[in-house]
Amino acid sequence: MEADYVIIGSGSAGGALAARLSEDGRHSVIVLEHGGTDMGPFIQMPAALSYPMNMSRYDWGFYSDPEQHLGGRRLPCPRGKVIGGSSSINGMVYVRGHAKDFDHWAESGADGWSYADVLPYYKRMEHWHSGGHGGDKEWRGTDGPLHVTRGPRKNPLFEAFVRAGEQAGFETTDDYNGEKQEGFGPFEQTVYRGRRWSTANAYLRPALKRANLTMHQCLARRIVIEDGRATGVEVERGGVISVVKARREVVVSASSINSPKLLMLSGIGPAAHLAEHGIEVVADRAGVGQNLQDHMELYIQQASLQPITLYKHWNLFSKAVIGAQWLFTKTGLGASNQFESCAFVRSKPGVEYPDIQFHFLPIAVRYDGKAAAEGHGFQAHVGPMRSPSRGRVALTSADPKDDPSILFNYMSTDEDWADFRHCIRLTREIFAQEAFKPYAGKEIQPGEALQSDDELDGFIREHAESAYHPCGTAKMGRADDPMAVVDPECRVIGVEGLRVADSSIFPRIPYGNLNAPSIMTGEKAADHILGRDMLPPSNAEPWINPRWEVSDR
Repeated sequence: MEADYVIIGSGSAGGALAARLSEDGRHSVIVLEHGGTDMGPFIQMPAALSYPMNMSRYDWGFYSDPEQHLGGRRLPCPRGKVIGGSSSINGMVYVRGHAKDFDHWAESGADGWSYADVLPYYKRMEHWHSGGHGGDKEWRGTDGPLHVTRGPRKNPLFEAFVRAGEQAGFETTDDYNGEKQEGFGPFEQTVYRGRRWSTANAYLRPALKRANLTMHQCLARRIVIEDGRATGVEVERGGVISVVKARREVVVSASSINSPKLLMLSGIGPAAHLAEHGIEVVADRAGVGQNLQDHMELYIQQASLQPITLYKHWNLFSKAVIGAQWLFTKTGLGASNQFESCAFVRSKPGVEYPDIQFHFLPIAVRYDGKAAAEGHGFQAHVGPMRSPSRGRVALTSADPKDDPSILFNYMSTDEDWADFRHCIRLTREIFAQEAFKPYAGKEIQPGEALQSDDELDGFIREHAESAYHPCGTAKMGRADDPMAVVDPECRVIGVEGLRVADSSIFPRIPYGNLNAPSIMTGEKAADHILGRDMLPPSNAEPWINPRWEVSDR
């Protein structure tokens, strides 16, 4: 059990990393994954996405501590415990993030991670299929392992949503992952030939055919550090504890929850917190577990006047037919995540680039698969993308089997509440446009009775949910930044031979879903680890709304 590189976690970043580090055959690589196989139909069928996220077989099953600004609710925080990690249980939504998000990273100390620097890695990882719907070919990758597609958008509600946004005065875009990231348009998904295209399918499965890459199912307990250098990983399998040795480096890609937990169990973190749990301090890094960020969202639901929504399939017979069609042909409704229209808009004048995201869905349903009792309906998931609230991940004990304590500290500022109220009112304005006239019945949720700030705040407190985008708990920055945990080459500051490469290292949460930036992080980290020259920066200039200083649209 020894290799040049040992990677903890087979998820979005870890899977990409394993494939790239083993690619030229010169180095041996071991991947450690606690979860099991991803081959069940609930994972591979895109429309079944609400199942794996709620199955203990595939999910670590984390919950936040009681969130004091949300009435003490404990919110679920699913993380993939399966080959492919969270890319095997997520909603398969593909969003790179706005160009300015990455420029902000670079300005805050993550040198070499500006948009010009990361765009070539996005292009390297992508195999983009426009499906004849336009888009920006020169901004996209065409021969990478990660297939990115668009749903068929056959339901007229998908088009109604985009038209309504246009009628409300907002921009449209036919490729928010290209030059123009602001506006209403078609959504993209990591689905290929009707199957979930996780990093397990895109990167790991092909790479595991190589003799120099192996994967072991075990629990990583801690990183072994000798004389200030990471030399391996202590693992447990079937009650037996052993050490997997790393000749060159250990890379932690275990999620923004488990990566900081592992660092702390290994003596890397805030000294006082480690001392509380009797853990010997190897590197006193105050930022480990801090800076936790997430996106929250609400479901704004509207009854549909026409029986054209997915509700007509919300019965066992229909689900069986869809399942059978998918099983035998990988086509039909089962072959899409059903998120096929979206929008990225700015909340007010003076906001330079989008800070609100919409996912549109032609059914009124929740992530846990519970449909609205009202019958036919549609909904927009909406939420602010750049909340100022920050939380933390902490140890509950020195036992690697104990869940960490997770506190997001959601909605801890007045700005959070004002932003969410604006999101509700904005969604109502869009659903009230001419394009929805043939379809929009009464408002199911929040319900027309709730209008005042106080009423909306009550609804938010009770119903705001996580979009499951935790990140930031081992942030990347300059070596002299006391809160930085890794430097811009993903090296843990103060320990040799150890890196972190996953969403933990994001200095600030990007707009949109985090699977794409996590995979990009694995891709770019691989070049840093192998000591390669970075891909040459891009000269592409993203579109910024010329009216941003004076208007929100």
